[in-house]
This record gives sequence, C-alpha cells and structure tokens, in this order.
Amino acid sequence: MESLPFEMPEFAPGSVWLVGAGPGDPGLLSLLGYHALRSADAIVYDALVDTRLIDAARPGALREYAGKRGGKPSPKQRDISLRLVELARAGHRVLRLKGGDPFVFGRGGEEALTLVGAGVPFRIVPGISSGVGGLAYAGIPVTHRDVNHAVTFVTGHGVTGDLPDGLDWRALAHGAPVLVFYMALKHLDAIVRRLIAAGRPPGDAAAIVVRASLPDQRVLETTLAQAPRAAEAAGLQPPGLFVVGEAVRLRAGLDWLGAMSHNRSLDADPLRLARDAASA
Repeated sequence: MESLPFEMPEFAPGSVWLVGAGPGDPGLLSLLGYHALRSADAIVYDALVDTRLIDAARPGALREYAGKRGGKPSPKQRDISLRLVELARAGHRVLRLKGGDPFVFGRGGEEALTLVGAGVPFRIVPGISSGVGGLAYAGIPVTHRDVNHAVTFVTGHGVTGDLPDGLDWRALAHGAPVLVFYMALKHLDAIVRRLIAAGRPPGDAAAIVVRASLPDQRVLETTLAQAPRAAEAAGLQPPGLFVVGEAVRLRAGLDWLGAMSHNRSLDADPLRLARDAASA
C-alpha cells in the first residue's frame, strides 16, 4: 500500500481481526481491511469473498476456506470459531474475512464472543453490507426522502436454514416503506405469501439482485406478488437480495452501472414512477 497520511493500527500476533469484505467487488474492501490482508499470517475466508482478495494476501500466508453454501457440505459455525482461537493461540495474526459486514447477518458476533470466552484479543473492521452496497450497485437507494424515511433489514433464513421463527409479519408488512431481505431466494415464495397475507399490497414494486456488485450481477424488477414466478422464470440462483418498496422504481434513473455498461440514458425523473404508482 502506498504511503498514507495516517498510521494504521498494529495487527499483533495472537490476535484476530474480523473484517468485512463488502458485497463482492474487491475494490470495496476498506483500507483497514487491506492492511489486515497484507499483514495476516492466516486468513479464514467465506464463500462470498472474491478470490482476487485472497490472491492479494501476503505471500506465505495460510489461507483456509470456511464458506457456507445452502444445501452443500459446509463447516459448522462452532468449528470455524474454535479454529480462529486455535490459530491465534499458535501466535498467528488471524484475519477472519467475511462477505458484507461481520455484524450484519454475518455471525461476526458469535465468532467474537467465542474469542472473548477464550481470552483472544480481536478487532472488528466493518464492511459495506450487501443490503446497502449491493443495492447501490443495482441503482436502488435504500432511503430517499421523497419515498421513504425508514428501511427494515431482514434475514431470509435462520440458523437451521428455514425461514426464521418469531418474525412479526404484520409489523414487517406495515412498519417500513422499504424492506430488504438477505439470503431470500430459497424461501421467496413463503416470504411473499406471508407479507401479502399480513397486508402488504401485492402490486408493490420489488426487485431481486444476485451476484451484487460483481461483473455478472443480475437485477430483476418485478412486483411483490410476481416475484417468485419471475425469479424461477429467470433462473436466478442464491444467494440473492430481495427488496420491496417504491424505492425500487428509482432504478429507472439511478441504474448507473447499467448506463455505463450499455451506454444508455437514464430517466431524469424516476420519482414520477413512484408518484404515479402511489396515486393509482
């Protein structure tokens, strides 16, 4: 890394840094994250971390894959946490590199508490959560003062892989103009049915984003009721984000990535679409 006008904190041997790598684009890793990547003796990384980041690690660093993918053999969370302890106790500078942000549906809290229990010093380096950064790459702002003043983030599956128990679907349906579901494709049909049954309008604007911020990103604009059928017809595969609300209509003017890729113009007044939908 070129010289910076400030000092980076020491990455001490025997400690663990839990670092968020962002939604996918390797350029979204923070400076602190890159410092850790170039300093670490051992790197334990997730499935959603771009391999180009792993290739940029310090030569000679141990690299261990600890990715979890639905329906496929995956390491158990407790085993991952205990491995971090083991590597740190061996005197390594341990980088736990996670997609998105460690503390946003990333189990970083669980891993950090294991480190606390083992007496291992650690540092949390936040990352850009896919529910914010991934949607930004899709041209969908999670907030806009003319559309919504609140947003709700929800996980699409719980510890067992099923739809989480205990969600107040009526509160979700009515509580925020924009809903963002992480890891939603597996249970998309159930999510949609429960939202509509709880009172969310079937015609609400919705979008599904897969491979967010990566070169093969796909964005499917649809409606709440049509989302499961549209996702199946398009052949979309997990993991994916599901966003519901009028903020989706702003993509007509804010799809900056699509405009650059296809050299096309954007709608100068996307708010018109949201206003028209609200008055329909």
